[in-house]
Amino acid sequence: MVKPLYSPDPHDSEAFQKEFDGFYTRFAPLYDFLIKVMPFWKWWLSRTLEHVKGKRLLEVSFGTGYLLTRYPKGLEIHGIDYNAKMVEVAGRNIKKKGMSADLRQGNVENLPYEDNTFDTIINTMAMSGYPDAVRALSEIKRVLKPGGTFVLVDITYPKNRNWAGTRLTRFWQAMGDIIRDMDSLLEGGFDYNDIEIGGFGSVHMYVCKKKLE
Repeated sequence: MVKPLYSPDPHDSEAFQKEFDGFYTRFAPLYDFLIKVMPFWKWWLSRTLEHVKGKRLLEVSFGTGYLLTRYPKGLEIHGIDYNAKMVEVAGRNIKKKGMSADLRQGNVENLPYEDNTFDTIINTMAMSGYPDAVRALSEIKRVLKPGGTFVLVDITYPKNRNWAGTRLTRFWQAMGDIIRDMDSLLEGGFDYNDIEIGGFGSVHMYVCKKKLE
């Protein structure tokens, strides 16, 4: 079995975040197009919808807003993304659908919400782009209600370390994503299930419940 090679955290968090932000600013229009035309990517994101619970939802790092336009009716939808261009594009997309959401530009490491605010929090294909995952998860846990649902989709090694999934994980890593041991990050604050949903086991969906304190 291939031993996982997890990424170290960036030496310079600010520079790492600035580089990622610049990339997504340039890439936003193409990113929006690709998500809409790539069926496997839409499938990965849409798997989160069946786990939405309660009335108040927060999507962290919503990108160009694919999921924002697909949440069930009757929800109070909030969203935050670090990249200002993504916020702009997502705003246009939800407006075209005749929907509304409270969208903000901000940092996951310092969420502008009160403790225990949301019933459900969604985070897709973004955790591997955060320089400080511990801080990000701490903030997500803080604003999630006790017993609330946190659904995380991201890249890591397949459970059986198969050749194709392992190579895909290392490709994402070579492209700049931070591949982490998600079990060690989640187990302290959440009860969760780890479900492989694509990419030969390299795309995982973690369905988490905030532990009651």
